[in-house]
Amino acid sequence: MKIELVVLEPDAVKVASPVLRGGWFSNELSLPSNVPSMKKTLLPLALACALAAATGIVHAEKADSAKPMNIEADALRHDELQQTSVFTGNVVMTKGSIVLRGAQLDVRQDAEGYQYGVIKAEAGKRAFFRQKRDTVAGQPEEFIEGEGEVIEYDGKADIVKFIRRGEMRRYRGGQLSDQVTGSIIVYNNITDVYTVDGQKTSGGLPSSSVGQGGRVRAIMAPKDGTPGAQPKPATPATQLRQSMTLGGEKADEKK
Repeated sequence: MKIELVVLEPDAVKVASPVLRGGWFSNELSLPSNVPSMKKTLLPLALACALAAATGIVHAEKADSAKPMNIEADALRHDELQQTSVFTGNVVMTKGSIVLRGAQLDVRQDAEGYQYGVIKAEAGKRAFFRQKRDTVAGQPEEFIEGEGEVIEYDGKADIVKFIRRGEMRRYRGGQLSDQVTGSIIVYNNITDVYTVDGQKTSGGLPSSSVGQGGRVRAIMAPKDGTPGAQPKPATPATQLRQSMTLGGEKADEKK
């Protein structure tokens, strides 16, 4: 039997209520629009968004935070007291452009309302993660994909971690742009910075299935997408030559 859970966005205008924001699992209290403290934060937020767009910064798809979370699985166990949910069997979670697949998904919520997810794969397989990136108008679309035996997400810090046989890929305009593999890959959705460890797993034990000898491996394409492109040759400088007209006129004036 397939179980489907849909978490919809509440109406924040009528009453103060929690809404999802940030990455795929975080939430906070949203107040009505007539609350003065809310107005104080609108201008700095608008300026920050304008600055990010002007500088061409690429971050996680912001529209995802306003989309409902859909989770499908064969079974669900929810503990209201502990604020934990466990989905098992062919788990598929979608939230906007985000897709997360695996055999088991554990979700917990802290006292502040932030949620944290851990998805595990079946034996011998890897869990899957995919998310669209925000790009500047006119630039090609970008997607981040990742796989690992375990994928952890910190909803408060907006960080994704791929553990054991980790692999992360960036696609730009439908073409593979960057690819990294390692035992542990930590990706920050906010800063767009990632770190890769090829030697140890989260439990501190050596990994025997990552690359060759536990080494980190990376493929990074040029920004223009043309590997090995050579710079254009410099245009030869224009040679100066003496002007006989000026020289002649001055010579005649002196006579």
